Amino acid sequence: MTDRRQDSCDLLCLDLPHAEEIRTGLPEVGAVEAAAAAARALGDPTRLRIAAALLSGGELCVCDASWVVGAAQNLTSHHLRQLKIGGLVSSRRDGRLVMYALTGRGRALVTAVLEVQTEQVVPAGDGGALKG
Repeated sequence: MTDRRQDSCDLLCLDLPHAEEIRTGLPEVGAVEAAAAAARALGDPTRLRIAAALLSGGELCVCDASWVVGAAQNLTSHHLRQLKIGGLVSSRRDGRLVMYALTGRGRALVTAVLEVQTEQVVPAGDGGALKG
């Protein structure tokens, strides 16, 4: 059972100047919705693996991306479409091939998400800091 008292203040208080400064500095709802869509696009493990493959390999066609991540081409194509809708991937036609690459936003977000997975804990004698 969760103690709900740990999750909220015991007193009703508000530091109005501080809270208002933060509130007025928040991004507009539209910008937050676009960012949330981009983050959702990486919420699927297969999509994140495809994005990681694009980060590592640059531009890939669906055939190469599907082989790299070990998924069927139609599934890989679906996931690439979702990444494109989220603004993380761009595509271009090269003859009969469609080539996919991460956008600048895609590279930044994939790098940030994967960084969490690759951090190593430093022994306590080194200050207990994290190294990436």
